Order: sequence, then structure tokens, then C-alpha cells
Amino acid sequence: MSPIDRRTFVGTTAAAAVAVSSPVAWAQPAVRTDAHGDILRDAALVWRRIPTGWQEGPFFGNGFLAAHLYRNTAESNVLRLMVNHAHVQDQRGQWEAAIGYSRLGVGYLTLTFAGAVTAVDWRLDLEGAELTGTVTTTAGSVELGVVILNHRDVLLASLRPSPGEESAAWAFVPLPSRTTRSQRVPPEYTANPDPTTGPGFVEQPLHAGGGYTTAWQERTLGTRRLLAASIAYGYPDDTGRDRAVRTVADALAADQDEELARHRAWWSAFYRRSLVSVPDRRLQRFYWIQLYKLACATRAGGTVTPVFGPWFPERGNNWTNIWWNTNVQVTYPVANGSNHRELDAITPTFAHHWRNLEGNIVPELRDGKTFAICHPGDWQLRSGPRYVGVPGVSPNDHTGNLTWALHNAWVSYRHHMDDDTLRSVIHPLLTGAVNYYVRHLTEGSDGRLHLPETRSPEYANAADCTYDLSLLRWGLATLLQSAERLRLDDPDAGRWRDVLARLTPYHEGPDGVLIGDGVPLADSHRHFSHLLWLYPLQERLERRTFEHWVSDQVRWHGYSYAAASSMETLFGNGDAALAYLRFFVDGNVVDNCAMTPNTMYREGSNFALESSISGGQSLLDMLTQSHGGVVRVFPAVPSAWADVSVSKVRTQGAFLVDASRSGGRTDWVAVESEAGEPLLLQHGIDGEIEVRDEADGSPVPFRQEGAGTIAVALRKGQTAVVTRRGERPDLRPRQVPGSDAPPWGLP
Repeated sequence: MSPIDRRTFVGTTAAAAVAVSSPVAWAQPAVRTDAHGDILRDAALVWRRIPTGWQEGPFFGNGFLAAHLYRNTAESNVLRLMVNHAHVQDQRGQWEAAIGYSRLGVGYLTLTFAGAVTAVDWRLDLEGAELTGTVTTTAGSVELGVVILNHRDVLLASLRPSPGEESAAWAFVPLPSRTTRSQRVPPEYTANPDPTTGPGFVEQPLHAGGGYTTAWQERTLGTRRLLAASIAYGYPDDTGRDRAVRTVADALAADQDEELARHRAWWSAFYRRSLVSVPDRRLQRFYWIQLYKLACATRAGGTVTPVFGPWFPERGNNWTNIWWNTNVQVTYPVANGSNHRELDAITPTFAHHWRNLEGNIVPELRDGKTFAICHPGDWQLRSGPRYVGVPGVSPNDHTGNLTWALHNAWVSYRHHMDDDTLRSVIHPLLTGAVNYYVRHLTEGSDGRLHLPETRSPEYANAADCTYDLSLLRWGLATLLQSAERLRLDDPDAGRWRDVLARLTPYHEGPDGVLIGDGVPLADSHRHFSHLLWLYPLQERLERRTFEHWVSDQVRWHGYSYAAASSMETLFGNGDAALAYLRFFVDGNVVDNCAMTPNTMYREGSNFALESSISGGQSLLDMLTQSHGGVVRVFPAVPSAWADVSVSKVRTQGAFLVDASRSGGRTDWVAVESEAGEPLLLQHGIDGEIEVRDEADGSPVPFRQEGAGTIAVALRKGQTAVVTRRGERPDLRPRQVPGSDAPPWGLP
């Protein structure tokens, strides 16, 4: 048997006919295509109008250094490049994290022209993560290019001015080094000291020690001028000045062609780790922009992204650090299915900074075995002197933060099946999180274990709070499952089984599951906290509670629509899922919140990114799911989407799924096993099927497990291809035919 080769092309009809008769030769297009390149070129953001703030402008980043470009409406001849760095925060831990560990504004580079800016023509190319285009002024024009190198904390900006704009010049304006939060700021709070300015740098000291430095320098290369800028942060002794200045000098001295080639190669390889193509071009572009955005904002070796990411808004924002009660948890899931473990900052953060978790508990309850986390917190899991509430004594909506975040880490683990992570990070920390709940349980007259009053996030206090009970139930079951998988002799296993068996069920009423004991959902609620058992925990399916929640959307925000979309996919309702997602993505304003032209998201005047990124996960949920040990392919495809193509979409069990749909039917599914886990596949192919090994074309044994579902035993590294009997389709991913739509940006 010859191997199935997705890269080999058959160029004639006769050859294709021979291929169909062969058990292992698969039909191939006559013309070589680059599906990823086609998709990424199509997804580029375009500006024909001048952006006036973060909600409209191009944005850049490498997980650490970040920038966004716009014109302040008060400055007709100036563009601003607002720069920031993920590490830059205060270190005065005597106040809550939003203040004492507040993210701090760094400043912005100004590009001042001889004339007033009258027009722009920009294109943000996703594949190269770089902006190119022109700025037209009343005095001439300037060719402009902007990129933040992936492998260096360096922003490069290239200028080629026309006659009349030779004087276009860069400068830097520092922002005040103080929190922009306006809530609960203590009267004794003061801004950090004024910065020191030197030739090509601004050094900002902190009251707590250390600080941060912005450095920049320009070099002439023929008719082109090249600016390099960098930010370096240090604590407690180093302000980063020498590092920032040296980084800029090294970047300008380097071979620019080699630097850009290395940068572009990383981004090109990044996107090719998976592929998703759907007929809705607006939504397809949106999805790929979310992957670009997440890769700009966060990396596994960096910080968990705060609410506004690394892009510091020029105007005040109250969300000045990391919010652990929803924002983090809905931002990161899309990294799993899109096959980007390098973007999971949650698990490494827990691995590196877990010792700080106990400090978030009131001192009298610390025992070395109990963990929790507050929101806001910083990237080292510290929250200052603000503690997780004590159930029944001082309830607040922090109680479930850690358990929910560990669910993120667990789902990431399930997508890779790295047992070392399960053993060293997830199981011990989840034990500490569950301990915090269990120590407060009380036995009622019904013999059940009950939870004293806690708070359902952003709604109300309640005993037997559904939000907390669902997280505790998941945590207990997961501890038992992980101990069994790891063959641990867990001394607490007996206690976990007892608590799980006796834990009170959720309180219910005429409209389904309540917020908690005696507390119904009586008003519109943007948070889906009382529905975590449905999504993302996927404990059970039940529509009554869901329908009551969606019946009043007047106070919904962006992530509410994304969550409702994902919930509908669990019921197999692709059309309803699409309707929720499109309502949000189309920029509809609800409760003064809306998607912005560059796919960022605003809540009033506040800048956030979690809602739009979570919309990317909603799209993935229509195309693949893998909860409950079943890999489902195309489980909730909208009826209008006749064609869909996915490649290397990762699922739980460490499977990589390729699949194609055309004419409203699933044509084939290929599943690669990275860990040798049992595969239960809901393939959705109608008619009689066959399953073959991609490597040698031999038949792969399978067992029918119901309509459209099979069980397949795959070895580690083995790929099974499922098709209709006798068919040999083209297995290459493709960009499917799609509807015309304007690009994102300001076209």
C-alpha cells in the first residue's frame, strides 16, 4: 500500500479516475493552492478613514510589547502610536490590585507632519502582522509601515516622505504613572514620581522601587527612515533603562531583511497550525482577527492578559488589571481548538506563581492547603489586601474564581493530555480550591451538604449558590478522575466521593435553575454565572433555564451573546447560534456596549477585548466539540453554510481534526491522535462509511456506537480517514466559497 499524500497533485482526469479505483490514492486539485494565504489575505483590516482612538485603529503586539495607531481629534497634523508593555504595573501592594498593582500607562509616540492629515490608506496584513500604507496631508504624503517584531520587544516604524513632508518627525509623550481607576481610590494614593528624560529615552521610577523606560531612535536607510522603540520594565531595583536603550540599538544595527523574515516566518507558521473556513466572510475574517489579537496580547511565557489586553487606553479605564471572575475565563478557550498552546498563559501562571494564592484568603483561614484568587489580581496572582469572601460571613463574588480558572487549565490539558501538567499543577491547585469550598459546607436536616451564602457574580447573594455549587461539583469529579488517571493514592479521595454524593442539587423553580436557594433570576443578567453547569462545564443539557435567561437581554454585554451562541451549539441549533453571534459581531449596541470597527469591544467608555475573542470560540463550537469524551464534527453548522473546511482543529483527547463539508453534507473526516487516547467520533457522514489509515491506506477497525458515531482505537501518531464507502475526496483544506462583505477596519 502506498501512503496517502495530501501534498501530491493529480493533474488529469484519467489519473483522477485511476485514483478513485485505488484504495489509497486520493483526488487532488490540478492547481496547487495556498488556502491559508488566501484566507489571511482576505482577512486583512483596511483603513480608508482616519481612526480616532483604540476602538478604531490598527493594533500590534507580540504578547509583551504592544501599540495601537490613531489620530487624536484635537491634533489635525499628528498621529499617535500608543505603546505599552504587559509587565508594566505598580508594585504598591498595600491597596487592592486594581490600584496597588494597577496597570500603568507608558505613553505614546507622536508623528507630526508638516500639513494636516486628510486621508489614510492602510492595510494591516495578518499573515505578516504588519501595517503598510500612506498618510496624505495638505503638504504631501508619507509612506508608512509599522510592525512589532515577534522575537524582540521592538516596534519598527518606517517612513518614506514625499516632497513637502520631509520634516515629519517622531517624539514621545509619557503618560502620568498613576492608576486610571476612579473607584475606591484611597485618599493617600499619589502618582508615581515624575519621569526623567534623556536623549532618546524616558525613565519612569516607581515609589515601590524599580520602574520602566521607553527608548527610541531613528536611522536613515536611503530614502527611508526607520524608527525603533522599546519598553523595558524592572522591579525592585532596575528601571530597565540600559536594557531599553540597548534593545533599540541592537534592532537598528541588525539586518532588517533578516529581522522581518524571521518575524514573518513566525506569524506564517502560527496561522498554519489550524484552519477554519466558512461561507460567512465577515465572520470568517472576524475569527482570524481574533487569533491575531490573542497572539498580540498574550503568550505562554508571559502574563495573563488584563481586561484591555496590553493596549492601554489613553482615556481613563476602571479595569486596570486582571479580572478573574469571567474575563480571563472567556478569553482563552479559543486557543485550545485553534491549536495554539503557545497562547495559554493561564496554566504557566499557576505553575510559576501558585504560592501567592494562599495570600488571597483571610489570614485566619490559611492552612497551607487552601487556595483562592480575587479579582482584580495581577499577573503574579496577587490581589493586595482584598480577600476572597468567607461563605456565610463575608460573601463576595470571588469564591469561584480559582476553580473556574482551573477549569480553563483542565480543558487546555484535555486538549493535549500532558499528564505532567495534570500532576504538578492542576490536581494540587484544584485540591486547594476545592478545600476552600468543602471547609464551609454544612449538613442540613435533609442529610445533604449545603453551602452558606456566597455571591453569584454581578447578581445577588444566595445560599447554595448555583454558580459555586456547579464549580464545586465539577472540581470534585475532576479530582477523582485525575487521581484515577494518574494512579494517585489520594488520601482525600474518600472525602471527595462522600461530598460529591451528598452535595445538594441545584434549587429550581418554574423557570428552571435558580441563582440559589430562594433567589430567582428576576432581571436581565449579563453574566451567565447561574448557567455554568450548562456552559462551559457541560454537566447536563436543559433548555428551560437557558430560555429564561435569554428572554430578557436588555442588560446583556458582548460575552453574553457569545455565551448564548455557544450554548445553542450544545443543543445542535446552528441557526440560533449564528443569530446570537452575528447580532454581536454586527456592532449592535446594547446597554451602551458594542463591537468596534477593529473588532475590539467597548463597555461605555471602557475598553475590553474578552467579548470579541470569546466570539471566536462560539464559531469553533459550531464546527467541533469534544466534551464528554465524544469528538463531534460539524455539530451545529448553520443551515446557510453549505460548505465548511477545517484543518488541524484540536479537540479534547489530543486529537487533530480535518474535515470538509460541501452541498450541506459532510464529505470526510480525518482524525490524528497525538496521545493514543480512545476515540469516540460523531462524524456525521450519511450513508455507508469506511475508515482507513492515512499512512498506508489499510482499513482501520471501528465499532458502530449509534447513528453517525463510531469508536476507533488509534495509536499515538496514527491518523484515520473516514469517508463514504468508495469515495476518494480531496483531503486538502480550502477556503470555501463565501459571501462578499466589507473588510474590518474603516474601509
